[in-house]
Amino acid sequence: MKKNEYVQFLTEEMMKYMHRSKQEKHDRRIQRTSKGSSSYWFGIIPFALKMMKRRWQRHS
Repeated sequence: MKKNEYVQFLTEEMMKYMHRSKQEKHDRRIQRTSKGSSSYWFGIIPFALKMMKRRWQRHS
């Protein structure tokens, strides 16, 4: 992606965000935070580690 295209893309995205209503911004923020933050940022690895930890605790 060329520098000019990237700047254009960023400008368009910023304008889209600025033209959203407060309610839309709030709804998107709520939707984003409703996901498990650890799985959102790190994928399935934290989920798998939690499952393994529970399994080890049950068998101990």
